[in-house]
Parts: sequence; structure tokens; C-alpha cells
Amino acid sequence: MTRWIALLIAVAAVAGSSRAQAQELTPGPARLEVSIIPGGGLFFTKDKDTNEPAFGNYDLGGAVAVNFNRYVGVEGEVSGALGVSQDLLLGDTNVSSTTPHFLNYSGNLVVHATNHTSVVPYITGGVGGLSLFEKASLGIPDTETFFTANVGGGVKWYSGRWGLRADYRFVGVKGKDDAPQFFGRETRYGHRVYGAIQFNVF
Repeated sequence: MTRWIALLIAVAAVAGSSRAQAQELTPGPARLEVSIIPGGGLFFTKDKDTNEPAFGNYDLGGAVAVNFNRYVGVEGEVSGALGVSQDLLLGDTNVSSTTPHFLNYSGNLVVHATNHTSVVPYITGGVGGLSLFEKASLGIPDTETFFTANVGGGVKWYSGRWGLRADYRFVGVKGKDDAPQFFGRETRYGHRVYGAIQFNVF
């Protein structure tokens, strides 16, 4: 009899543990999420209204999101756009050079279109800053910082606590009169795309 009681208690414990684990691993945004961005790109295009060159940089960084519920949260993001060797059109001259490094940081509102599945689309937007680091060979004597705004969206895929994320942002950088000729005297618009590894903390 004692053996049967012990067996029933063990089965109940395993069933309860499995149920708790299933609840814990419900797919979708958690209260606190961390995104690690190993790769992406930041691209500034040239249009007829700007004399500054078009170029692209390699992007990597990270983000931390606090979700108030399964639908709405806020996210802080920091990324570095590393300079890449490429051909640049400076005025009427083609120059082969490595572009300057950038540091991009922003605070964003994130709205999820969640329906308790493992694939969750979202939209996001926010404001922040972009620091352009010194590069004397391109006429950038000091680090310059600009005000930025971004809007975009993407999709998150969850598998337990871990997941993947694909993100697109349209970025606007407000110009300054005293900025270097290479970048920032005019308002610039760019495109940022990245893939990230995501972890649900709790």
C-alpha cells in the first residue's frame, strides 16, 4: 500500500512539474527580453537633395525590452555600425575608403500582434542619438552626435526561452550646420536591418 501511495505522489509531482514548465514556456513576449544582435547593416542612401555620399556599415549590438503585457512594451537599444571599406562619391570624386564608425542608441515603444503562437509580428518606433566617430581622412576631426528617430517592425520567433528576431528600421538623422561635410549637415535618411538571438529572462 505504501508503495502505491509513493507511486501516486511521484506521478502527481511529475504531472505538476510538466504543467508548470509548459506554462513557463508559453510562446510569446516575456516580461523581460534580451536581444543580442550579431549581424546587420545600416545603409544611408543618396538622393537628389543631398551632397553627402551613400554608404553602408556593418551593424551589431543588443537590446533590452520590458513588456507591460503581451502586447505593449518599451525597449532600449544600443548598436555599433562598424565602418566598411567601400567606394564613396565625395562631390564629383570617387574615393575608396573605410567609412567612419557610428554608435546608435534609442528608446522605443514596441507593440506586438501576439496570439499565443511562437511567431509574433511587431511594430516599433522611438527616438535616440547617433554618434559619428572621428575620421580625419574623411574630414571628420571630432566625434559628432545627432538626434535620431526611427520607425519599423519585424517578427520574433520563440522556442521556449530562446528565439530569433528579424528587424527593419527606417532611420532619420537630424542635420546640424556645423557637422562635417561627409555626414550630418543635411537631414539624412537610412535603413537599418538586423537579425538577433533573443532570450526571455522571465
